[in-house]
Amino acid sequence: MAKKKAALKLNLAPAVAAGRAQAGEIVALRAKQRKKRERALAALPKRMMIQGGIPPATLRALGPAGVSAGLLVAEGDSWFDYPLHDVLSLLEDEHGYDVESVAHKGDRVEDMAYSKGQFEEFARRLEKLLRQGRVPNAILLSGGGNDIAGEEFAMLLNHAASGLPSINQDIVRGVIDVRLRNAFAFLISGLTEISRQFLNRPIPIVTHGYDYPVPDGRGFLGGFGPLPGPWLQPGFQRKGYLDPKANLKMMHDLMDAFNTMVQQVSGSSTFPHVHYVDLRTTLATGPTYKKDWANELHPTESGFEKVTAKFAAAIAAL
Repeated sequence: MAKKKAALKLNLAPAVAAGRAQAGEIVALRAKQRKKRERALAALPKRMMIQGGIPPATLRALGPAGVSAGLLVAEGDSWFDYPLHDVLSLLEDEHGYDVESVAHKGDRVEDMAYSKGQFEEFARRLEKLLRQGRVPNAILLSGGGNDIAGEEFAMLLNHAASGLPSINQDIVRGVIDVRLRNAFAFLISGLTEISRQFLNRPIPIVTHGYDYPVPDGRGFLGGFGPLPGPWLQPGFQRKGYLDPKANLKMMHDLMDAFNTMVQQVSGSSTFPHVHYVDLRTTLATGPTYKKDWANELHPTESGFEKVTAKFAAAIAAL
């Protein structure tokens, strides 16, 4: 195990260094921006800096100030940014956390990692919290589904008529174990470095993989017309795979590969403050799966409740 971790750390080293370097650039940029803010505030008339009063009835309805299960900052995809219900809204409403989010549905891990705008947005949000004297208990990180689903999904499969194994392991290794592994390491190291530069210590980070989706051709609200999805079944059909049970088995294998990668990066000795949540087998894939899955990639409200309970347990154990 020690040798395996050492090898993993060596493989992650370039991404970790690059992530830290980009985070350092963002922190330096934010320092310049804060000086502009200070000059703007110094020029304001004092009357403009007085905040309006909040009606007592509103204060009573919102609950006692400063009382919560903890403060979380989230970066991620649609599991953190979904209409009406998602992991973050349920952490707030059903588990009592305060959540500040920079998550955007549709984002890929590579977008989060290599777009400087994502780090800048995270740093800006962290600054606001620290100005209020609030330090996050954890950073939640969700991503990867958009990097392999949708238009990109079919490339993971060999054609059914080719005589080759159904899953193209060479491409899967290249996408998951090289490209996404590098992006996760880059992203985690960048978020860690921003935290260190503000607090002189890392903020705990909670990562996760996904549960086993059922590729049944359902998109968001059915996926008709301009609505998003489906993201999986079209790829299976394009490559000649029409057996739902066999396709579900392939999704199990692909999700296992993805979860293994996230778990390995999160468990690297480079990131002792990172904690992985295994969500597999949380949601049903049998005859009653539609109670848990709203479409090919997203849970129903009750499905999100099951997933969120695992997040809450992991956060409480930090």
